[in-house]
Amino acid sequence: METEYDVVVVGGGAAGLSGALALSRARRSVLVVDGGAPRNAPAAHAHNYLGREGVPPRELLAIGRSEVAGYGGEFADGDVTSAAPVEGGFEVRLADGRSVRARRLLVTTGLVDELPDVPGVRELWGSDVLHCPYCHGWEARDQAVGVLATSPLGVHQVLMWRQWTADLTLFLHTGPQPTEEEWEQLAARGISVVVGEVVGLETADGRLAGVRLADGTVIARDFVVVAPRFTARAGVLESLGLAAVEQRMGELVMGSGVPVDAFGATAVPGVWAAGNVTDTRAQVISAAAAGLNAAVAVNADLIADDTRRAVATRGALAARGALTTRQVFSPVSERELCDQVLGDRRHGI
Repeated sequence: METEYDVVVVGGGAAGLSGALALSRARRSVLVVDGGAPRNAPAAHAHNYLGREGVPPRELLAIGRSEVAGYGGEFADGDVTSAAPVEGGFEVRLADGRSVRARRLLVTTGLVDELPDVPGVRELWGSDVLHCPYCHGWEARDQAVGVLATSPLGVHQVLMWRQWTADLTLFLHTGPQPTEEEWEQLAARGISVVVGEVVGLETADGRLAGVRLADGTVIARDFVVVAPRFTARAGVLESLGLAAVEQRMGELVMGSGVPVDAFGATAVPGVWAAGNVTDTRAQVISAAAAGLNAAVAVNADLIADDTRRAVATRGALAARGALTTRQVFSPVSERELCDQVLGDRRHGI
C-alpha cells in the first residue's frame, strides 16, 4: 500500500467499487478501504441489477474488486476511523493505526438497518424477514406474508405487497390504527388485520413458521415484512464536519443521509459521497450509478487541479528565466510563430 493516492474510496460496496473502477480507468491512483461488512450480506441474491440478476452479493463484490484491480486500483481491508484536511488533500486514518493521504475522498460507507426489537427479526433478516418488495417480492410471490406495523407506513407497505401476493396479514403491533379510508382500502384488497402486539417470530428448521402475539396466538406466515430505520454510516464524514440529516417520506422520518449535490459533492471541498450513505432508497444498481457519477466529478476536479498546478509551475520557471523564448508566450515567440505560419503575408507590426 502506498502512502499517497489521487483518491481514497472509503467503502467497497457497489457505489465504491463503481467509482473506483471509473477512476482507475482514468489512470488515477486509487485505494479502496473496506471493512468487509456489506449491508446486503444476509441476502442470498441481489436483484434488479441488469446483466447480473440474482447474483449473490459477495460474488458481485468479488467481480467488482477484480475489475478494479485489473486497472491498477488497490485495496486495504479495515475500517476508516476518521479523515482530516492536510496540505494538498486529506489524511485518512484506519482503525489499525495506518494512515494514508488522498488528494480527494469518495465516501461510500452505506447505512445500517435498525430493525424492530422483536425476537427473531434479526436472526431471519434478509431471508424470511424482508422490507423491500422490489428486492424480494418475486421470491415471496403467492405465499403467506405478514407486515409488522411499527409506524404509519404499515398500511402503505401492505398495500404495496398486495402486488405480489393475495395472502396478506397486517399486524398492527405498535403502529397506529388505520384511518377510516385505510380500513376501506384494506377490506377492498382482501387484507387481514390483526390487532395486538407481536412478541416474537416462531421458527421451524431455521425458517419462519409464524408470528406469535402477546396472548399466545401464533399466526402462520412464510415471510414477515418490517420497516427498518435507515441510518447513514457517516462517521468518516462527521469527522470532517459533515452531519447526516433526516430523510423523510412525507412527515415520516425514514432515516438519515448526508446531503450532496447532483454530482455527489458534499459541503466540504474535495469530498464526495455516493450510495446509501446519501440516499436511503438506493438499490444496488442505483448506488453503483451514483458511484460512477461521483467519480466523473472527482476526476474533473483533479484535472482542474492538475492544470492549475502546471500553470503555477510554468509561471515560476518563467519568472526565474528557466524557460527558453520558445517555451514562454512573449513578443519574440509571437513574431517567430507568425513568421512560421504566415511568411511574407504577416501583418508586419
